[in-house]
Amino acid sequence: MALTVPPGLDALALLELGSVARGYRVLDWMVKEAPVTIVEANLIEPGKYLILFGGGVAEVGESYDEGVRLADGVLLDKLLLPFAHPRLWACLGGQESLGNADCVGIVEGSAVASVIAAADRSAKEADVHLAGLRLSPALGGKAYYVVTGEQHAVEAAIEAGRAVLGPAGRLVDTQIIPRAHAEFLPWVLRPAPFGGR
Repeated sequence: MALTVPPGLDALALLELGSVARGYRVLDWMVKEAPVTIVEANLIEPGKYLILFGGGVAEVGESYDEGVRLADGVLLDKLLLPFAHPRLWACLGGQESLGNADCVGIVEGSAVASVIAAADRSAKEADVHLAGLRLSPALGGKAYYVVTGEQHAVEAAIEAGRAVLGPAGRLVDTQIIPRAHAEFLPWVLRPAPFGGR
């Protein structure tokens, strides 16, 4: 899912709800009452509703707190990043590049909000390039991200991602691919088939 991300968003937040109806109620409250920018609000498998928004740190924090309150009982996952890594916004906007692909790391999780949090941590704590992020409907509600760089840095990024996803019970798998083959690289961030992006 490539998004149109407006410039100048300092904070990023995401609510992942198990009720579409409640998702619409939360979204309506946000657009009526909160001075934040809705980046995406949509359905994702299996029957989940995601609301991704950004803006100033204080405004996003206030809106996030109220959204969490309104989503009580159906909130599956949540994320608040006061100062999101710049590459995170770029990847959400569909800007993908493998950078130095000497080594490729892939982190896969079972919830979109947790995967975005793990990607942010990996990009901030390790000297890697956040190459891309997949939140595709074709993933059945899962998500993954890809980092590239020197092998030691990719290993550190993978551990940072595991530290976010593991304790939350959201980790599906991680893989490190050293000395990635040239014929493999074009397949790493390919769009999902049949328009499922």
